[in-house]
Amino acid sequence: MNSSEIADRIVQAILAQKLAPGSRLGEQALSLLFDCSRTLVREALMQLAARGIVTVSARRGWYVVQPSESEAREAFEARRVIETGLIRSAAPMTPAKLDRLKRHIRDEQASLESDDVGRRSYLLGEFHVCLAECLGNQLLADTLRDYTARTTLIAMLYQSTHDAAHSCGEHVEIVQALEAGDSARAETLMARHIGNVQQALRLDSTPEDPLAELRAALAPVAPARVPRHGAQRPPDDDDDSSPPSTYLGAVL
Repeated sequence: MNSSEIADRIVQAILAQKLAPGSRLGEQALSLLFDCSRTLVREALMQLAARGIVTVSARRGWYVVQPSESEAREAFEARRVIETGLIRSAAPMTPAKLDRLKRHIRDEQASLESDDVGRRSYLLGEFHVCLAECLGNQLLADTLRDYTARTTLIAMLYQSTHDAAHSCGEHVEIVQALEAGDSARAETLMARHIGNVQQALRLDSTPEDPLAELRAALAPVAPARVPRHGAQRPPDDDDDSSPPSTYLGAVL
């Protein structure tokens, strides 16, 4: 097994939701699992790091990325641009390619009736890669596999409520539009599908505050002191002559 095959196995595990965001990927454990050297494992992890799927820390080692909310939005926007653009610019699909997509849809539908959640998740994500390959762009298909893996991690991290049967139904509509030669409708359906998946995430609509946790931790805990009789009253909030606050939270 070479490093690319190891990387592919890790991506497949993510698509099947068998590796969660933040999962640690120990070099020694992976080398034993794949019966290979740690050098090969390290090469595979470095490939995945370059693709934005894993990251490394000097203290923690290698682990699966945990996308932030802003990264989640960017990933879905990237997928929307790539997938709708592919449909818009592609030539009419051949009968053989349509048959391949229909077989994939049948596999998705069969997975909905089984208890294998991992296979179901993998097939729903792999549909987008299969579509890109059938539209004739292998380079973008490889790119989409990575983006789909990232959005799978995002769905796990932000507790997606998107229904698998609904997602499969949307895939069916896209393929039907392509079969009818209606690329404009297929493009619209794809944009709507990706938007539906994104909207099912529990993302906060307010901008992220990178100092929120520290700000909350350093908030004052002692009650405000009441001045003694005759003592100078504290300055009004509207008094521009008052000195600037020295509360650390105000600075942060």
